[in-house]
Amino acid sequence: DLPILICGENGTGKEIIADFIHANSPRNARKMHKINCAAFPETLLDNELFGHEKGAYTGADSAFKGVFERADESSLFLDEIGDMPLTIQAKLLRTLQTHEIRRLGGEHTITVDVRFIAATNKDLEVLIEQQKFRQDLFYRLNTAMLFLPPLRERKEDIPLLVEYFLSEYSNMNSTSVETVSA
Repeated sequence: DLPILICGENGTGKEIIADFIHANSPRNARKMHKINCAAFPETLLDNELFGHEKGAYTGADSAFKGVFERADESSLFLDEIGDMPLTIQAKLLRTLQTHEIRRLGGEHTITVDVRFIAATNKDLEVLIEQQKFRQDLFYRLNTAMLFLPPLRERKEDIPLLVEYFLSEYSNMNSTSVETVSA
């Protein structure tokens, strides 16, 4: 149940590995939640992760459970963690250490039981040197690191991927394509 950090270039299958880890964990009865850290500006990412209380800001007409609360007793996949702003990295580190969050505008901490799986296509050690990624967060996430080499370095996977995509797209398009040329 340790945090896992999955590293590799874009398109190497980091999310597929995260799905596999979750599916083969004791938490698999509950849906794994996923969030792309690069897809949100800082304030929206903070809200999406930690939630907010009613009245926390203009337009907050009701309380909102962030993804940490929604993923309670399950897994949370944080994709593109290398793009996470430093201020949110500090909050994430605290959550990893204490298993507690505080909603924006909240007065109380909320305990969460979440399995962290993070992924990045960036070299986090370089980002640490550039002071764009927290070293303490890196060490906390790096209890188990998986490196996925690019497909050009694992050509033996190509036939399996072709078979998978043929099946997937045939089902999606209600057709039957069984082979492709060499």
